[in-house]
Parts: sequence; structure tokens; C-alpha cells
Amino acid sequence: MSHEPTVKRWTAKRKAAVVMDIFKGKATVAEVAREHDLTVSDVEGLMEEAQRNMENGFRARPRDIREQYESE
Repeated sequence: MSHEPTVKRWTAKRKAAVVMDIFKGKATVAEVAREHDLTVSDVEGLMEEAQRNMENGFRARPRDIREQYESE
């Protein structure tokens, strides 16, 4: 078990680090869930969120930026 303090709020940086450990094969979903006191479903949700945002990152004009220009 990890000696990390209990996390009250998951920052984007922390979510990314956890998901990257899974993507790189350093940990399984079950291991991450157990280590961070999350459910497997919670971790899978983080992975789905990361995949959605990853696609947006590859766009020439990401959706949030496009919306900003269109609202001006």
C-alpha cells in the first residue's frame, strides 16, 4: 500500500500521471485503483476522459479554442 497522503482533489496533472502509468504498462487498472483507493470504474472513467481529450489535443484548432474564436 502506498504511503501517499489521502487525495481530496484530483488535479489534471495527477490524473494524467495515473493514466500514463497505465498507458505505458507500468501499472494495471486494478493496481491503480487499489493504490489510490478508487474503483476500477473510476479509473476506467479517467482513461476514457484522457482518450477524449487526447483526440482534441491533436486537432489543429482544438474545440475549446475554436469556440473561443467563434464567440468573439
